[in-house]
Amino acid sequence: MKKYIVRLEPDERERLQRLVRAGQAAAYKIRHANMLLMADADGPGWADEQIAEGLGVSIGQIEHLRKRFVEQGLEACLERKRQDRPSVEPKFDGQKQAKLIALACSQPPEGRARWSLRLLADRAVELRIVESTSHETVRQVLKKTRSNRI
Repeated sequence: MKKYIVRLEPDERERLQRLVRAGQAAAYKIRHANMLLMADADGPGWADEQIAEGLGVSIGQIEHLRKRFVEQGLEACLERKRQDRPSVEPKFDGQKQAKLIALACSQPPEGRARWSLRLLADRAVELRIVESTSHETVRQVLKKTRSNRI
């Protein structure tokens, strides 16, 4: 027996059918709409195995979508879940950014007219502001601050 039963309201069913017919949405949205329409207990009520075979998805995906529909509603099924936190933590937090900006505003090394991004990246590592960084990361940090000192 299924723990999460999909029961679509008539307006939800119509919305999903329009989404599938139009074919103008992202592929995952159309696939999710098809899965929900097929799983609708008040509609075709297909078994998870039938849906998986018909749409070329795993049974786990269908079970997860059922659970998400019951717990969070239709909108959650049609939109991607936002990450709680980034996959990779930023190298420069506010304090480290301030140190990098101060470094960029300081006098350039002997024999240089101004700081280059590579020089800033190397000096940031030397001064142990960060453990490692690239010139591209330094560029992105400085771009956010509208700093044009280099």
